[in-house]
Order: sequence, then structure tokens, then C-alpha cells
Amino acid sequence: MQNKRIFLSPPHMSGKEVEFVQKAFESNWIAPLGPYVEEFENKIAKYIHVNSCAVLNSGTSAIHLALILSEVGEGDFVVCPSFTFSATANPILYQKAVPVFIDSEKETWNMDPDLLLKAVLECIKKGKKPKAIIVVHLYGMPAKINAIKKIADDFEITLIEDAAESLGSTYQDKQTGSFGKFGILSFNGNKIITSSGGGALVCNETALIEKAKFFATQSRDKAPHYEHSEIGYNYRMSNICAAIGSAQLDLIDERVKQRRAIYDFYKNNLSDITDITFTPEPIENHSNRWLTTILLSNPELAVKIRLDLENHQIESRPLWKPLHLQPVFKNFPSFLNGNSANFFQHGLCLPSGSALTQTELSQICTLIRSHFSV
Repeated sequence: MQNKRIFLSPPHMSGKEVEFVQKAFESNWIAPLGPYVEEFENKIAKYIHVNSCAVLNSGTSAIHLALILSEVGEGDFVVCPSFTFSATANPILYQKAVPVFIDSEKETWNMDPDLLLKAVLECIKKGKKPKAIIVVHLYGMPAKINAIKKIADDFEITLIEDAAESLGSTYQDKQTGSFGKFGILSFNGNKIITSSGGGALVCNETALIEKAKFFATQSRDKAPHYEHSEIGYNYRMSNICAAIGSAQLDLIDERVKQRRAIYDFYKNNLSDITDITFTPEPIENHSNRWLTTILLSNPELAVKIRLDLENHQIESRPLWKPLHLQPVFKNFPSFLNGNSANFFQHGLCLPSGSALTQTELSQICTLIRSHFSV
């Protein structure tokens, strides 16, 4: 009999979601917007400690709106990490702007502040200061945000903080998503909490969030008929998805504890293997450990372990392939040190769902250990 498949990061429902969705059905708030949209927005803003929030249909939509509100247009430079999911950079191209890719530092695997400064100075030398910097907190690990924010502030560049993977993570006890002018969240099905699909844009400037909501609802002007003076988008979250997300957010602190416990289990059971390196956590960081990630001593070993896990119905995944190596982005400027390419070649994401059992974790560790003579 085939074993039940273990997924990388599946949704973890509490049961409360059904109750919230049922109330939405009973009130007939099925269409986009509704009471749970406002409730979810208020809960997010309170949790992140920002003034305003707009819940949307994806984190990608949130990045796109942040770029529009930052007045990014055709030909503008937008600095972006290379070691991230393509959704971080795709909206730059929606605006016909130019992504400038920055490699990673080794401590957190995120954007290297030294290369960031070099890139900003190079852009200025070319006569065009970047319009925005997008920083990502990869796999839930906060970036060196103070150093990055200082560069953004010193050069008066808008900082957009992609916290899609890091809800519940903190840097110096401050929530990720609250450092930049704009913060981006994702509630996709594989995230630490989910609304089945969705995201959010957060900001301390309420007027900007109101403008984002305007853009996200097809830029409909105030009129008894449909009047449009600006280009709009269909980006708002539905009341049903917001009901799921609102119920999920009530459990965020518990989910962070569970993900961190999973990381600790892997580390306690595999750290004696010298060919495996775990992602460090600087003292000022508190990661949600959205995904437990490891580096193997050689790329062949990473592939071998991933295929063996797959043969046992266990999903694992390579780390993100750097964007400067992706065909669609290969011709854009990049500032490199080789770290992200090395992480991609040697790395592996392990199953990290918060509902994983001790039996399942032990099975995964046993399979991984079978590749080493320890």
C-alpha cells in the first residue's frame, strides 16, 4: 500500500475557518468585499503594528500596487534580490521598469547590503537613481533590514518589504513587513497561514492604502454609474477568502512555534552529519522558519536525497533558482558574488508543514541519514 504523501508546506486548518465561512454564507456576503475583508485587514494591521492594510487576491498584486504607488514607470530602475521567487520581480516588468538584481550575503541568505550600495551608486552614475528597493525575507529569515533601510533612507529611495514568506518573523522584536514604506504579505496555500489564495499590502500612510484599494477595485470613481479616470485592476480579496484568512491569523503565533519546532527536530536529528549545514539565525532575528532549508556538501547529494524522498512520496524542493539565471531575466543588470548560485546548487527545502507528526519527521530524517555513514 502506498504511503500517504507528505507535502512540502500544505495548508493547516483549525476548524474555525468553516465556522467563519458558514457565517459569510448565512449573511450572503459571497461576492468580493464584505465584513470579513475589513475584519481581516484590521487584524493584520494590528498584528504587524502598522496603520493600514488592504487585503488583495495575491502578494504579487500587492507588489504591483506598491510599485504603482511608488510612481515606478517605464525605464525606471528597481533594485531586487536575485535569490527569490519570480513573483518578487515580475511586477517590475508589468511597469516596464528595469530590475537590478542583487546577490545574497551568507548570514541570512538575503540581499547583500554592500552589493546593494554598489548597485545604487552605479545606477546614479548612469544618471538614474532607483525608484524603489524591494527586499525579501527569504524562507522566513529576516534580512539585514536596518542596513538596507539606511541605504534606502540615505538616498531617498522607496523601500518595499516583501514579507510574503515571513509573517510572524521579527527583527529586533519588530514584525517584518513594518520596516519599509510598503509591506507585502502572502496567504497562498503553502504559506504559514492561508486564505486559500491572497495577499496584503500594508503601510503606515492610510491615504496610500485607500488609493491602493481604489486601484484594486478597477479605479471606479464616485458616481452613480461606472466612471473611470485611471487604469484599474481586479485585485481585491473576496469575503470568503478573508473569512478563511481571519480564522487562520488567530493562530499565527502557534503556527510559528510549530514551524520552529520542526526546524529544531531536523537540526537535532541531522546536525551531527558534517555534510549538512542548517540556515543560521542571527541573534537579532526570530524567524518563523516557514521552510526548513539545508545545504549539502555537493550538488549531486542534494539531487540524490530529493529523488529518494520523492520515491517515498515525500515532497522536497531545490532552493530558489536565482533570477539572474532565469531565461526571462538574464539580460537585466545584476551585482553578484556567487552566493545565490551556490545556495541553489547545494540547497534543499525539507517538508515543513505545521501539522507534520513526529512519526513523519522521523521517517524523513531516517531516509536522509541513510545517505551518510555516521
